[in-house]
Amino acid sequence: MTGTVVVTGGTRGIGAGTAEVLAAAGYNVIAATVSEAEIAAFKGTDRIEPRLLDVTDTSAVNAFFGGLTDLVGLVNCAGILIRNDEYDIEVFQKVIDVNLTGTMRCCLAARPLLAQTGGAIVNTASMLSYFGGPLVPAYSASKGGVAQLTKALAAGWAVDGIRVNAIAPGWIETEMTQGLRDAPEREAGIMERTPLKRWGKTSEVGALVKWLLSDEAGFVTGSVYPVDGGYLAV
Repeated sequence: MTGTVVVTGGTRGIGAGTAEVLAAAGYNVIAATVSEAEIAAFKGTDRIEPRLLDVTDTSAVNAFFGGLTDLVGLVNCAGILIRNDEYDIEVFQKVIDVNLTGTMRCCLAARPLLAQTGGAIVNTASMLSYFGGPLVPAYSASKGGVAQLTKALAAGWAVDGIRVNAIAPGWIETEMTQGLRDAPEREAGIMERTPLKRWGKTSEVGALVKWLLSDEAGFVTGSVYPVDGGYLAV
């Protein structure tokens, strides 16, 4: 595979795992992050270039994508979760702005370049796109929105030859789930419901993203794919 793919949230968690998979497949990956500290600490390959990007800043997003000359894929992984605090309306709005509106900002800014290459978008939904998380109402709402946004853009942008799909990760080994993995009772409950009886790996999510960006998925658009070890099946 050749060409440039932007992965927002690409220096940690699922974004970083996805960036590594795509780089290994031959893509030139721009791993975008809002954190200067993450860029300084990032250890990638010569095919992964970390860059600063705040997905809540429309001008910055437009300038970021406006400075690119080649783009075959956009993977929207930038996201936040603020457990227990999302009933505060300002926190709620912040989470929505990053997870949902930030996804839309990047899609809009990337559209002209992707239309030139017949590229593809992969958004990051969640298993919470399917059911509510009582401690994370904003995260749940944002991920439900991402799933529906994905379908809307797929229908609207097919005319440009742009495919739009989403992944819906379940319980994956990342910094975000570290607290749950460190709590035996919480982890036991998760594993009891997960048919495959283990946590997922970021590389396994990245493998699906790689396929969705590839020509092998050329007739696939508007779909949301769980990567959850069967959690949603029970």
